[in-house]
Amino acid sequence: MQINLENTTSPQIARALVRARVDSGSPAMDMVLTALVVTDDETVGESLRTAAALSREHPSRVIGIVLGDGRGHPRVDATVRVGENAAGESILLRLSGPLTKHAESVVLPLLLPDSPVVVWWPGKPPTNPSQDPIGRLAQRRLTDAEASDSPVRTLKATARHYSPGDTDLSWTRLTPWRALLAAALDQATGTVHRGSVEAGSGNPAARLLTAWLQSRLRVPITERRSEGEQIARVVLETDAGDVTIERIDAETCLFSIPGAAPRHVPLGPRTLAELLAEDLRRLDADDVYHETLTHLLES
Repeated sequence: MQINLENTTSPQIARALVRARVDSGSPAMDMVLTALVVTDDETVGESLRTAAALSREHPSRVIGIVLGDGRGHPRVDATVRVGENAAGESILLRLSGPLTKHAESVVLPLLLPDSPVVVWWPGKPPTNPSQDPIGRLAQRRLTDAEASDSPVRTLKATARHYSPGDTDLSWTRLTPWRALLAAALDQATGTVHRGSVEAGSGNPAARLLTAWLQSRLRVPITERRSEGEQIARVVLETDAGDVTIERIDAETCLFSIPGAAPRHVPLGPRTLAELLAEDLRRLDADDVYHETLTHLLES
C-alpha cells in the first residue's frame, strides 16, 4: 500500500500511515524500532532498499529524510508505504525551505512510541553526530566514513566528537578480522612482540584495526601499504612464530598460526544490510570501539 502526499504536515502523514496500515490488513504494531535514514536524491533509492532488507531482521518504521533546497517556502512531501516487500513501514520525507534546518520538528511526531531510534547516514556524516538535529533523536548513530571523499579524515573528525551510541560501519566491517585474530591468539602459545597491518591507502578499517591491536596488545603495530583497497595481510610476531592472516582473493584468506597447518577461511565482503543488522543487535555503547578511537586519536 502506497500513499503520496504533497505539501503536507506530520499529523497528515501519521493519519495516512494508519490508513495504509488498515487498508493493507496490518493494523497491529509489531515493530521494534524506528530507523532514520538521512540521505540525498542520488542515493535515496538504494538506501531505502537497504533499510527495507534490514527490516526483515529488525521490523522497523523506516523514515527516509531528503533535505532539499533551503530557500523558499517551507514544504514537506511524503510517500508512505506499508508492506511493499518489507516487514515494517516506510516514510520518505522530502523537506525544503527553512524546514531543512529543523527536520527534527517533522520527524519527531512520526517516531514509534516507547521504541529505540537509530539514525544512519549512508553518505558523508555530520562531524558531531550526537549533536546533529536528527542525531539527537537517536540512541544509536551509524556513520560510514568509507562513503566520504576522505575516509580517514572523516573517521577522525567524528571520533573527536564521540558520544556513547556512535558507531562507524568501518568498525563493523572489522568484525570477521577481529574474530579471526582473537581466535589465533587464543591458540598461539607465544607472546606477541610486534605486528603489521597491510592495506590500501586511506582505508579507515585498517586504521581502526591497527589502533585496536595496539590498544589491546600494547606492542608496536606497523601500517604498510598494499596495491588493493582492502586489508590484505595482518602479521603478529610471537616467540613461537608468526600469526598470519593473508587475503588470497575477495572471498578467502589464508589463516596461519605456529604449530598448525595453514588453512583457508572465508572472508568475503558483507552487504550494507548485513552490517547494519549486526550493529542493531546491540543498542548499548560499544566500549571497545570507544577505546580504539581514543587510541587512534592519540597515536
